[in-house]
Amino acid sequence: MVTAETAVVLPVLVFILVAALAAVSVVTAQMRCTDAAREGARAAARGESDAAVGQIAASSAPAGSAVSVSRDGGTVTVEVSASVALFAGLGPSMTVSDAATAALEPGLDGAAAAQGGFGGLPSGSGPRGPP
Repeated sequence: MVTAETAVVLPVLVFILVAALAAVSVVTAQMRCTDAAREGARAAARGESDAAVGQIAASSAPAGSAVSVSRDGGTVTVEVSASVALFAGLGPSMTVSDAATAALEPGLDGAAAAQGGFGGLPSGSGPRGPP
């Protein structure tokens, strides 16, 4: 009798384990998107170019993620999104994303910062001042 019950319960336990592992991978990807968006927003707020911000965010984002940078007046928003396979490449996938917004450092304007400049500050001086 115990053997029959084990035969019925074992597939359920395996399914629960696989579902738990899929949930952990989705949560991990979400956290990596959050961290990548924060790093990108901090870099953009310091005056990095949009291309550099994309590289910085992509370096800590999940593989194959998309990074977008948008500037609006004195703020910059970085959004990172990634598609996560639920069962190690088999079956469906989910898209996770997060965004972070930061205020530009004093002395920076959005247009110059997007190109990697320091918004009219003298050459050699960044948002932190001369070396």
